[in-house]
Amino acid sequence: MDFKLNSLYDNTKNIWNITIEGEIDIYNSSLLKEKLNALIQEHKTDLHINCDKLEYIDSTGLGSLVSVLKKVKQYNGNISLCQLKPNVAKVFKITELNKVFVIEGANND
Repeated sequence: MDFKLNSLYDNTKNIWNITIEGEIDIYNSSLLKEKLNALIQEHKTDLHINCDKLEYIDSTGLGSLVSVLKKVKQYNGNISLCQLKPNVAKVFKITELNKVFVIEGANND
């Protein structure tokens, strides 16, 4: 399965609102990184990513997010993730990336 990324820049809050659907894995994680980097080139600001429809992410997907976070931090920005499914939240917790990213509304059963 592939992934779909939708983005909308909010001028009033100066933030990117992003939704990711599907699966992020070794086959498409570089595309995710490419798309997110293009957004921060357009507006160097925070990324708010809704993961409600993100079904799966593997270590390469996490690596892509960490890489983008490093770029965002150069501009004193941040990446917040919300509405993580339990299986996705578990991956962030196991890797302790839940301490690196702002995680909102995680279901850590």
